[in-house]
Amino acid sequence: MKTLLSRRTFLRGSGTLLALPLLEAMLPRGSAAAATATAASKRRMVVICTGLGLHLPYLNPEEGGRDYKLTPYLEPFADLRNDFTVFSGLSHPAVDGGHSSESSFLTAAPHPGAVSFRNTISMDQLAVEKLHPDTRVPFLTLSQGGLGLSWTRSGVRVPTEEKASRLFAQLFMEGTAEEVRQQTQRLKDGRSIMDTVSDRAKSLQRNVGARDRETLDQYFTSVREVEQRLGAAEEWAKRPKPKVDYAQPKDPTVPGDIVTRQRLMLDLVRLALQTDSTRIVTLFFNGSSLVPPIEGITTDWHNLSHHGRDPGKLEQLKIIELTELRLLANFLTALKGSTEEGETLLDRTMVMYGSNLGNASSHDTRNLPMLLFGGGFKHGQHLKFEAEKAPPLANLHVSMLQRLGIETDTFSSGRGTMAGLQPI
Repeated sequence: MKTLLSRRTFLRGSGTLLALPLLEAMLPRGSAAAATATAASKRRMVVICTGLGLHLPYLNPEEGGRDYKLTPYLEPFADLRNDFTVFSGLSHPAVDGGHSSESSFLTAAPHPGAVSFRNTISMDQLAVEKLHPDTRVPFLTLSQGGLGLSWTRSGVRVPTEEKASRLFAQLFMEGTAEEVRQQTQRLKDGRSIMDTVSDRAKSLQRNVGARDRETLDQYFTSVREVEQRLGAAEEWAKRPKPKVDYAQPKDPTVPGDIVTRQRLMLDLVRLALQTDSTRIVTLFFNGSSLVPPIEGITTDWHNLSHHGRDPGKLEQLKIIELTELRLLANFLTALKGSTEEGETLLDRTMVMYGSNLGNASSHDTRNLPMLLFGGGFKHGQHLKFEAEKAPPLANLHVSMLQRLGIETDTFSSGRGTMAGLQPI
């Protein structure tokens, strides 16, 4: 028979008093709180940005509310209608700069095109900081080639993985015994370095002023977090990687083959979520100046995005963007077809899909295309806002952070949750 522990249970020993975190054993068996705590621990988030935008007249419905008519770009999601919300009118206040606005997609930091611009922490990295996910890979930041969406607290862009072959190896391929030993030793060496740096920094603390001591306290916190991550990585390195029924992918050799690249990345993200190898993913499909090998396409994608309302360019652009959206629909359908503890994986995974450009043809960063799928929200609606009165896009970030279990009412320019979006 399991013992019900007090919420004020402590561990005592050798003069040390350590308060325990909230455990399932501290909750009444079968209680709603216990179920909520378990479910919250498996909440996931995927953010996908397509850097060359989406043609809004093909995406956003005319009608707001729940009785809107599916547009050409929403047709691929017809079977998922009650699993997503369409947003129109949203943007990041003071985020301008055309293509450079991709830097602020998950940070909402103002004026990314300015010479003096310094970025802030991205939503996904804040979630990693707060949640310390107990997964083999704390987060994945991926791209179709080039730069990514994730930024550290100090405003440094997190490097991305852009090759499906390397991502598959990282997640699912075992190294030789010697490779595992070397990896474990590298992790141990990293911990030793952090221990040494920490000891030296502490010796300084006795000889500095109050403000410097505060700075050093922040530094110690960062050191401890790095040590914890290295320790967790060392343990994961000893465990077998999950087995998946998926052939080791080969990276496409045809330049501009966006279809294969996006399909492979989405397949691997799905497998990573299904195996609980990670719970936080960002993916930047940042377009190309090459002609994609898609039937009916004769002009490079970037040129088509600058369509100037030319009917011929718009028709080709529609083919490319519908191809992207059908790949996304396949990914989402697969998540909905996977179950975990009585819920679908889509119910447990927020998938935010949009762009940093509202009108790529004019580099406009207002009225951004934005869709949110799954994650346990009440969907099946078009939240239509007037651009001048719309809440900041970062309010959606707040809603998503809260859904992950982070207690916050603010993020960057966000000062509350997104109006009209309610959790189930």
